[in-house]
Amino acid sequence: MILGPKWSAVVLAAGRGPDDPMAKAFGVAHKCGIAVDGVPMLQRVLGALTGADVGLPILVSIDNADAGVRAAGAFSSQARMLSAANSAPSSAKAAVLTAGSFPVLVTTGDHALLTAEMVTDFCARALGSRADFCVGLATAETILAAYPETKRTYFRLGSDRVSGCNLFAVTSPSGLKLFDVWHEMERNRKKPWKLVAAFGLRPLLAFAMGKLTLQKAFDEMSRRLGFRIAPVLLPFAEAAIDVDKPSDHALAEQIIRQRMKSQG
Repeated sequence: MILGPKWSAVVLAAGRGPDDPMAKAFGVAHKCGIAVDGVPMLQRVLGALTGADVGLPILVSIDNADAGVRAAGAFSSQARMLSAANSAPSSAKAAVLTAGSFPVLVTTGDHALLTAEMVTDFCARALGSRADFCVGLATAETILAAYPETKRTYFRLGSDRVSGCNLFAVTSPSGLKLFDVWHEMERNRKKPWKLVAAFGLRPLLAFAMGKLTLQKAFDEMSRRLGFRIAPVLLPFAEAAIDVDKPSDHALAEQIIRQRMKSQG
């Protein structure tokens, strides 16, 4: 259970239309309905959020409300379907504004390995940072120690290598401004130097010399944008594994079965 203020929660679950490669690969109408060990991904996400005692209803931004209701399963009554905008940042911003209060947790509909423990941990760390916007990350060391076979996209800053966890916290109205620059950041996420260059010559030089650390990068971003953005490093390797391709799906099923086995 999340301690402190009541959090609202947003799930970004829009698919890629009728040609979504994952939906086609698994023979479903919408990606969020792909079953991971027998349970649709969206239902797993909603179960983790309700287990963490977030505020209800949970807002699901999706391009097909009927598909969302079906994928939500037993949690459909605890969710409210919103029409997705034409991009993830626009959808996120609209959903956070619909929530109407802060703090707001934002995650994705393909985060099939999300647990209430991860949500609780992330929210506590986000509030402790006193930042306006927080980004959940896991280090390469954390991920590879648990799952050396998984292939993730890592962002290298100095000696730090991190991967995104599809967990974001908007803790104040100022944090909403991040969605306005998110599109450019997402476009360059696999080209770190372009992302760094957008914030000026000084961080670009530091990056080129291997001296731009994770914390310095976020501090520079905060300075440039005029509000505080903070990284939240999570101790859960699974937090960085979303289901974006068939190999992710196979790994997610393996992890969930191992969880069930360990729980008796």
